[in-house]
Amino acid sequence: MKSLAQGCERAGWDFVVAGDSKSPADFQIDGCRFLSLEDQRQSGHRLGQVCPERSYTRKNLGYLAAMAGGARVIVETDDDNHPRDDFWLPRSLEAAGREVVADGWVNVFRYFTDAFIYPRGIPLPHARDTPPEPGEMVARDCPVQQGLADNNPDVDAVYRMLFPLPFDFDAAAGPVILGGDAWCPFNSQNTTFFAPALPLLYLPAHCSFRMTDIWRSFVAQRVLKEMGHGIRFHAATVWHERNEHDLHRDFMEEVPGYSNNEKIRLALKDLRFPAGATMRRMLESCYETLIRGGWVGAGEEALLAAWCDDLEAIGVTGA
Repeated sequence: MKSLAQGCERAGWDFVVAGDSKSPADFQIDGCRFLSLEDQRQSGHRLGQVCPERSYTRKNLGYLAAMAGGARVIVETDDDNHPRDDFWLPRSLEAAGREVVADGWVNVFRYFTDAFIYPRGIPLPHARDTPPEPGEMVARDCPVQQGLADNNPDVDAVYRMLFPLPFDFDAAAGPVILGGDAWCPFNSQNTTFFAPALPLLYLPAHCSFRMTDIWRSFVAQRVLKEMGHGIRFHAATVWHERNEHDLHRDFMEEVPGYSNNEKIRLALKDLRFPAGATMRRMLESCYETLIRGGWVGAGEEALLAAWCDDLEAIGVTGA
């Protein structure tokens, strides 16, 4: 986190850290704007009053603080990622990549290595699928861009228990853009959201901790497909020194994904939005679908409403 703070100071970025009940009361790093639980409650955001404690979704309050401060591009990461020099390079909404057009799951990791590896959240029956050959390099508006992580990539507990780590991707591999009806999970480790997609940062609280960013990625992909956008994946710009985890606990937290990710993809794919639907309405429809399917708890509706109200209050509606 110190290296992130120092890099943000050099790059002129605002560095926001959302705390939780376990955060040290005296947390302080030069160049870091730390939001304690009390700061979040007193922020004026409705979500600050209702977001659960001891929850990864406290990051939602960090996103809101950044947007309220004028941010129209948000780069998110976690406290156990170390940035490389290219992490700080300028980022743009329009970006190049080899376009991948497919129908169904695509193991994007395989475009960045010849070795066997797959991203957390891809259904296990598709972990060994050979991805389609990417097309020519194209330039597209990509409101969400996912960077990979070296050393300890974001793989699931099954992979961690059965295959060796550390693992580094091919730094020379070019980026890809998923088009058509291609789907791949993306995480919250090294991800850039541009203005048209800022409302899609929302992390659901009433689901497994190991699925919150994965299921968020499915919702985001469904909405972006409606808008005619794909997801861009690029080579690693961070290396991950993973905090201590209980792999069996991680596995149990990932069981809802192993059981339901394909069902969720199909349910979202079949979802039809009314003509001219706002991004808020599309988000609400997606989460209504997840709640109806029993994948996300009914309490999510109130949290999402608070998030959307807070966005409207600070003038962020997406495109």
